[in-house]
This record gives sequence, structure tokens and C-alpha cells, in this order.
Amino acid sequence: MMDEKKMYNLAERFLGAWNTQDVARVVAVYTDDATYVDPNTRGPVRGADALRRYLTKLFGRWKMRWSLREAYLLDGRDGCAVLWHATFQKPEGGQIVEADGMDFVKVRNERIERNEVYFDRAVLAPLLAIGA
Repeated sequence: MMDEKKMYNLAERFLGAWNTQDVARVVAVYTDDATYVDPNTRGPVRGADALRRYLTKLFGRWKMRWSLREAYLLDGRDGCAVLWHATFQKPEGGQIVEADGMDFVKVRNERIERNEVYFDRAVLAPLLAIGA
């Protein structure tokens, strides 16, 4: 069961791992049977192997950086809602776009077993334009 201190530690640890864009480090924050969904996935990504494959592709396409804005402990104390601010850029550099979003995070044994990411993917449009 999490308390507020554990929740903030987890939120900072998981955003910190994502900021490294090191696939192994990110996968280590999740349970082996984790479920992950974000606006770029076509349905849930299930399990460590599938998450590893997805992250390898994702990190090859984007330079991303997250910062924690707020976190809210779920009533059942087995997860939290994490509000974040992020920047996105193509790997070769150029324009940077910013977004605010939220992750729903369910935790088991201090690792993430379910992570659903919510943000307006339309903010990425300038980076996806032909010639951008």
C-alpha cells in the first residue's frame, strides 16, 4: 500500500527513468506482466517484452522530457494519477513542442502494473508535418 511519500518517490523514479530514454531502465520500473497504453499505441502493450519493443521504436523517433506537476494517490492506495509537463522533439533536433498530460498508474510491489497515458496528441502535429 502506498502513502503520499511513496507515491511521489514512484512518480519521480518512473518519470526519471523515462527521461533517460534507456529502454532497460524504463522496463525495470514496470512489472513483467504490465499493461501500457498511450495515444501512440494501437491498443494495450502487454508484458515486458512487448514494452521493450515499443519503447525501442518510440525512443528512436522522439527526444522526450517529462517533469512532474502534481500527483494524486488513489483511494485504494495502490496507484496514483500523475500530472506532467513534457517536451517532444525529433531525434535530429529542430522544433520542440510542449504538452501537458496525465498518467493513470496502478502499482504492485512498488512497480507499475498498469499505465495509461492521456494527452492531446494533436500537439505533435508540427513535428509530424512533411518536411518538419
